[in-house]
Amino acid sequence: MEIFVYRKDAEKVEEGFTRGELPELLADETNVIWVDFRGETDEELAFTKDVLLNIFKFHYLTVEDCLETRNQPKIEAFPDYLYFIVHGVKPEETNPSNFVTKELDGYLGRNFVVTFHRERFRSIKEVKSQVRSSTFACQRGAAYLLHQILDHLVDYYMPLVDDFDNEIDDLEDRVLQMKKGTNVILEDIMDLRRSVARLKRISSRQLEVLYRMSHGEFPQIPANTLPFFRDVHDHLLRISDLAENYRDLVGGLFDIHFAVVGNKTNDVMKTLAVLSAIILPLTLIAGIYGMNFDNMPELRSPYGYWMTLGVMALITILLLFYFWRRGWIFQNDEEVLTEKLVEDLENQKDK
Repeated sequence: MEIFVYRKDAEKVEEGFTRGELPELLADETNVIWVDFRGETDEELAFTKDVLLNIFKFHYLTVEDCLETRNQPKIEAFPDYLYFIVHGVKPEETNPSNFVTKELDGYLGRNFVVTFHRERFRSIKEVKSQVRSSTFACQRGAAYLLHQILDHLVDYYMPLVDDFDNEIDDLEDRVLQMKKGTNVILEDIMDLRRSVARLKRISSRQLEVLYRMSHGEFPQIPANTLPFFRDVHDHLLRISDLAENYRDLVGGLFDIHFAVVGNKTNDVMKTLAVLSAIILPLTLIAGIYGMNFDNMPELRSPYGYWMTLGVMALITILLLFYFWRRGWIFQNDEEVLTEKLVEDLENQKDK
């Protein structure tokens, strides 16, 4: 447990207080107090529970939620304080294929902020450094101090959200360039879709928390501090909108993937169909001249064999030329695209 206390008109924020000094510090409403708890061990959890219940007198249901993990973002109002849950990202573990968050629980009163987390937060660490170096945040009250914590927490979403954009672009290139259907790319798309869905779910619920904080619903947040919370809300709203766009783009990746696989399959079927069409007349000729009749044209001719092969070769060349003119073979993507553009231009002229 770390306790930071700003006394009115003091030149620096004091720290190093103990549990026994908390009631007296809280009784003086001119003080601004930040108590940060960590729950990495059973002893820390038991100590935190004791302080929250017996010193701050928080509702026992909120204390239970606070000490547990895997809760969704939410906010609850009480007469003298509000309880909230928000989620920060784990930069060291999070990537577009695996979006991982960690929970931050907290309370806000008229002159105090209480935070609890089982894992370390860079946002908490940075605000502590600010508080130790300057009294500015504490001078503006407990609500502004909470704003600083939430602002840093939301800011760490943005670099990771930008990674989603790069990953989607990379997957689009891989899908369009793949030579054959592969489950590896499909699995990567599935992992990306799960991460985007989790980002959207967390940001949407957290957006509701910040919306309520920023619109004057709670007396613990003064009117002059509301614009700062609205700014954090706007940042998170942008993240939520990006998550919605990414979800649509990932859905489009599935369509592109299956379209490319279907196109590759059509190319194979087209090749087999062309080969079958060429072999069919050759097989007919070979079958006719393979019959055991005595009276057949050119059967006894010394040039019959070579004439038959020549006719077969001529038929093959004519069929290949015909299929090429039809655009079924020997065309690359650029030629197909050029023909399509010419056709579109001609249709526009006709109109």
